[in-house]
Amino acid sequence: MDFRWNKWITPVGMILLLSAISCATRDSNKTNSTDQKVAELLTQMTLEEKVGQMAQINLTVLAKGPDRFNSIEPLQLDEERLAKAIDTYHVGSVLNTTNNRARTPEVWNTTINELQNRAANTRLGIPIIYGLDGIHGATYVAGATMFPQQISVAATWNPKHAYEMARITAYDTKASSIPWNFSPVLDLGLESRFPRQFETFGEDPYLATVMGQQAILGYEGPENDISTPYTLAACMKHFSGYQITRTGKDRTPAFISEHELREIHLPSFERAIKSGAKTIMINSGLINSLPVHANKYLLTTLLREELGFEGVILTDWEDINKLHDRDKVAASRKEAVKMAINAGIDMSMIPYDYEEFCDNLVALVKEGAVSQERIDDAVTKILRLKFDLNLFKKATSSPEDYPDFGNTKHEQLAYNAAADGITLLKNKKGILPFKKGQKILVTGPNANSMRTLNGAWTYSWQGEKTDFFAAKYNTIYEAVRNEFGKRNVQYIPGISYPINEDYGQAPKFEYYDQDKDQFEQAI
Repeated sequence: MDFRWNKWITPVGMILLLSAISCATRDSNKTNSTDQKVAELLTQMTLEEKVGQMAQINLTVLAKGPDRFNSIEPLQLDEERLAKAIDTYHVGSVLNTTNNRARTPEVWNTTINELQNRAANTRLGIPIIYGLDGIHGATYVAGATMFPQQISVAATWNPKHAYEMARITAYDTKASSIPWNFSPVLDLGLESRFPRQFETFGEDPYLATVMGQQAILGYEGPENDISTPYTLAACMKHFSGYQITRTGKDRTPAFISEHELREIHLPSFERAIKSGAKTIMINSGLINSLPVHANKYLLTTLLREELGFEGVILTDWEDINKLHDRDKVAASRKEAVKMAINAGIDMSMIPYDYEEFCDNLVALVKEGAVSQERIDDAVTKILRLKFDLNLFKKATSSPEDYPDFGNTKHEQLAYNAAADGITLLKNKKGILPFKKGQKILVTGPNANSMRTLNGAWTYSWQGEKTDFFAAKYNTIYEAVRNEFGKRNVQYIPGISYPINEDYGQAPKFEYYDQDKDQFEQAI
């Protein structure tokens, strides 16, 4: 190329061009350096150590408690369980929380420091990669800023809100030493009966694509540099067509034509991949009678080869086992592991019976049913992610380095998103805005509930602990009462949900049933 000054190349243009070449060279050198480190580490690993990197287990498995499903409070890790999982089975990833509840940044950092110190003292010192679901804020971090659900962010039609939500979620999550977030949801909310529409950016492929791209930018930063203190690895989910089931129920079969798949369901994922998303989680259901976790065409031919995704492919909760337990396409759990790994899965979210997964996969490789090359390919991608996150040099954070955690500036951004997402469907006879001194009836089973106001993924999986963590905020009834005065505002439920008193730490509402509760007064 001729770089002489002429009418086509100005001095400023030359500076920008040379800067771009320099950045590209640095990126290439960084990539080559990481690839070399990964390759060197891979040659030192035993088969068992490689398989351990492909296993992701729930934190409860490592905590003190009566069993693998329940933990004592306060949260404490169990020495014997740590030794078995990390020292013996070389497990490389941990997720979720214990007792289905948010933890403070201080508790998270204490816990993850202990995990990382344990990993650092193994033969090769490979760090743990920890993942959480932060769907509309750092969901499992007490005191973090909660944003509206994705569906409400989409209702703003303003991509800036998706970006700010992701950026602040990344900040609050990294304040807790957690570098991996299972978000954004890029599924389309096309099936009105589906119970998880609130997690999506709506039904329009273009809107979901633009919002998803901004979320990736907020999580991973403008150059996808996830090694910084304020960025983390994003995880697109759930690839693909997850919410368009025939029954309208979660994790049930869908039938999607090739045209519909490409025209409607793939654009949001394709843009996210081009935007540099580091990881992807797979659809838990079946498409055209074949479980997606066993579908080599979708996972390898389409996702890897055609769309060019080079990151980590992760299962959803227990989904390899479900190839046998639920879908009956595998004669045993061992065969289910073979099907999923050969189809293209890199990491299995087990999350409890990790020994079975690891033992089965080691045996399958020794039997020749899964190739060593497939294992090396998966582990290479996992190790590269850990190097990209800078976990080998700095595996944890310190809460004091995050002074903006939960501050009013972040809360204002969340408020702006919520305000912009308000959609007034009908204002019959101009009843809004309410006039001062007006008598107001607030009714309905959800009018005085923080849980239903915030939805799932709020301090716990189904949000049932929201009242405990967010008591200082107002329900709809409380907000109206505070604005217009207690004497002018009356709350009558009319309908209420029965409560299961045996649920434990938080009340469990039986939403399938409804009881009349001052019904006559309400009507």
